[in-house]
Amino acid sequence: MTILVTGATGAIGHHVVEQLVKRGADIRALARDPAKADLPAGVAVVQGDLLDVDSLRSAFAGASTLFLLNAVVPDEFTQALTALNLAREAGIERIVYLSVIHSDVYVNVPHFAGKFGVERMIEQMGFNATILRPAYFIHNDLTIKDVVLGYGVYPMPIGGKGLAMVDPRDIGEVAAIELMRREQSPSPLPLIRINLVGPDTLTGADVAAIWSDVLGRPIAYGGDDTAAFEENLRKFMPGWMAFDMRLMADRFLSDGMIPEPGDVDRLTKLLGRPLRSYRDFASEIKASA
Repeated sequence: MTILVTGATGAIGHHVVEQLVKRGADIRALARDPAKADLPAGVAVVQGDLLDVDSLRSAFAGASTLFLLNAVVPDEFTQALTALNLAREAGIERIVYLSVIHSDVYVNVPHFAGKFGVERMIEQMGFNATILRPAYFIHNDLTIKDVVLGYGVYPMPIGGKGLAMVDPRDIGEVAAIELMRREQSPSPLPLIRINLVGPDTLTGADVAAIWSDVLGRPIAYGGDDTAAFEENLRKFMPGWMAFDMRLMADRFLSDGMIPEPGDVDRLTKLLGRPLRSYRDFASEIKASA
């Protein structure tokens, strides 16, 4: 019985692999370049790409459970559908899919709409799956920590509705728990969705206040200018991606990322411990600065 992990070397996938190793799973990790995959001993790394049908057929052969993670790329939807069809061809019935919270709400945001399409295909193809719907990753803010520390500004335009920011380590652990639950079940389990959120729903002003408290000096919220956010992103990512991120930020402002009642309690019970908080993250950054 083998769990195949796609995206195994990325920001979420490596946490999934580490948690599966702790649980004694038989793991096969998909990587474009196995020679560069820095994964724990005992993990079988196979070469593959989600658009390379032959490599996927080889990787899926003999696997019993699939962790499906697709990066934000122009052909994300095609990658996911290719993987799902080949998984069905290989007889894989047990899947954990990493989607995104409010995929059915942020319908104009390309990568949200793509993930919602994948969710619908998982249902319509009859897969037994856990669909994980994470909110904003706390560790996205590693990209702006120098702005916070050096200029005293929290620059992400996250607005005043609030985001239930989640730590990627918690995502990885919940994913591993669900993968093991499905892998070890004597029969396939029904489809479920789990919102992955943090313990607090934070506005831009809230995050700035946390940084101010942790650092012991004033940190300002940079405001809600999503057009400027897009222009800044275009300096280091393709225009289509910067626009996608800008559309996402617009929905932060209009809708937020609000957990459903019971989400935090459900995750706390599942993990058997408190969820990691944004304050924990800020404190870690301060300690390492």
